[in-house]
Amino acid sequence: RGRPHDDYHVAGQHHGSRRAHLRDSLSPTRTALPTFTASTMSSNPLLDTSGLPLFDQIKPEQVSPAMDALLAESEAALEKVTGPDVPADYDALSLLLDVPTERMGRTWGAVGHLNSVADTPELRAAFNENLPRLTEFYTRLGSDERLYAKYKAVNLADQAASAERKLPPARRRALDNALRGFVLGGAELQGPAKQRFAEIQELQAAKSQAFSEHVMDATDAFSHFASTDELAGVPDDVQAATRAAAEADGKEGKDTHKLTLHMPCYLPVMQYATNRALRETMYRAYATRASEFGPAERDNSTLMQEIVALRQEEAQLLGYANF
Repeated sequence: RGRPHDDYHVAGQHHGSRRAHLRDSLSPTRTALPTFTASTMSSNPLLDTSGLPLFDQIKPEQVSPAMDALLAESEAALEKVTGPDVPADYDALSLLLDVPTERMGRTWGAVGHLNSVADTPELRAAFNENLPRLTEFYTRLGSDERLYAKYKAVNLADQAASAERKLPPARRRALDNALRGFVLGGAELQGPAKQRFAEIQELQAAKSQAFSEHVMDATDAFSHFASTDELAGVPDDVQAATRAAAEADGKEGKDTHKLTLHMPCYLPVMQYATNRALRETMYRAYATRASEFGPAERDNSTLMQEIVALRQEEAQLLGYANF
């Protein structure tokens, strides 16, 4: 919702000559976009988006410096693309804005993935430190009236174009989605309503992150020790892993297994264990994570009510009866 231009990636394939022409005609004479050198990328793997994320090299202390650089690049791109030197042209907008924001999105996606599957206090702190910054930028991007005006100009030009010069169907669809995204991103709101919409986005981001952290902490906190007989039907490799987990916890004896709610353990137990009571124990634990049935500090009940209320308020600001 905060990134209406992302839909352009669906049809953002440009011929080399056309891209070169745009690069020459839209040379950044006023706002130079930051570039990342090989040495910069080698010192911070989060800035290297040339291939798959380098998950094994990413460290928590690298998150903020990477986001500093990427936000600066995206901010410069936004100012450039909304300036008078850039025409309301489909290719121009996509070329100048999509590249840096896509790079930032990929980097933040890698950080978010690590935060979900390899959570540490240091990584969580780095994620939470930068989440408000990303939320603020994407909220502002999705409601930028200058950018919205250029997309509307692209739309009007396409409607007035002759049949042979109209956007192809895929690009037309992407443009329609982008225009819809601006409306849903608050671009048509004014004054206090626009300010409150931005506040709602920040509140939702913070509360949704707290919700996720409670679920992760509840998942990590649960363990259940079972005997080999109780694990009848569970594949041998899973049983070997649960036995090793029990040993790591100081549980001696070959007949003790430590079960957790992490998918490599939970899923095969639920799929293959023949012990109905064991499956019930595991399912109830999984279904009641971060609820009123656990520690109060991880209870998501209030957060759910607050998030739903914020969504309702957001919908009404945009003219809808409900979310």
